Amino acid sequence: MNGGGTVTLFVCGDVMLGRGVDQILARPGDPVLREGYVTDARAYVSMAESVSGPIPAPVDPAWPWGEALRLMEASGPDVRIVNLETSVTRGDAFEPGKAVHYRMHPANLPALTVARPDVCVLANNHVRDFGRDGLRETLDVLHGAGLRTAGAGRGAEEAYAPVALPLPHGGRVLVFALGVADSGIPADWAATSESSGVAYVPELTPATAAAAVRRVRRVKRPGDIVVVSVHWGSNWGYLVPREQRRFAHALVDGGADVVHGHSSHHPRAVEVYRNRLILHGCGDFIDDYEGIPGYENYRDDLRIAYFVTLSSDTGELTDLRMEPLLARRMRLEPAPEQDRAWLHDTLDRIGYGVHVALGPDGALTLRKPAALG
Repeated sequence: MNGGGTVTLFVCGDVMLGRGVDQILARPGDPVLREGYVTDARAYVSMAESVSGPIPAPVDPAWPWGEALRLMEASGPDVRIVNLETSVTRGDAFEPGKAVHYRMHPANLPALTVARPDVCVLANNHVRDFGRDGLRETLDVLHGAGLRTAGAGRGAEEAYAPVALPLPHGGRVLVFALGVADSGIPADWAATSESSGVAYVPELTPATAAAAVRRVRRVKRPGDIVVVSVHWGSNWGYLVPREQRRFAHALVDGGADVVHGHSSHHPRAVEVYRNRLILHGCGDFIDDYEGIPGYENYRDDLRIAYFVTLSSDTGELTDLRMEPLLARRMRLEPAPEQDRAWLHDTLDRIGYGVHVALGPDGALTLRKPAALG
């Protein structure tokens, strides 16, 4: 724990180490794909190289994280939370009815463990891309490496259960994870008492928010900090639906201290509600999307590492530091000055009741965040 009665979390958007990223690592899996236009995962490597230059494959496990690893070491967060948006399997049972399937070979797991995540969120629309067997192997591989997971499991009890991380002052960080249908999660992926799957939310309503709050209140104790990590919403655009904000507010009213939202391919609005942080969309973090045309105006090549500092006594936000990064050759580099300025202007414009400052070191922060809400 950091000094001064605070706890710092590292959170980010989607970490997709499969498909093209898997192909540049030391032990690439089967490159066969069943997509409308691409049938070989190595094509995504070629697309990235066509816009950014050669990738020296096979790369070191740290390659995809690049500058992000240095930032994490420099900030020393108490807890690291990532949304792992890929299956980890050798399986080839492509989930029917899905246009895109992500998998990384289990032998490439060092590309995840190098970042030392404390929690891998699995409540997303790609963790079961290779069926129940693929999900089972994913869980076995992650747990076998000592990684903790939230949001998916062999049954509902495991899928909905939080990861509890003890803190030196006696409290805990509790990480819950939910996957919402509007992010593309099929309804039959929902975990039940009899079958494996994800912690599923069919729609964002007062009733589903109340169900999530009941789970929080059952386990939260005084001194605990609660993070609810939610995979929700569309891929593109800055509009946050009214029901999403209401759901996030209900989570905070019910005991959540941070709402960690993801699914969108670019960063969305930051909000501070009752002095609690809501990240409506953290954007992508690691993927193989470089070179895919069509949405350049959203600058999905820009990524953000979020460092969230909270009061260990109250869970209230005391500081938010956002470090802009640039995806180039499937690696995260420091974002150039003009790109940092673009992100600053965008986040400042779309935020809900918050203003973003661009510091002389290039980091983005909230102006007096603890006074907002």
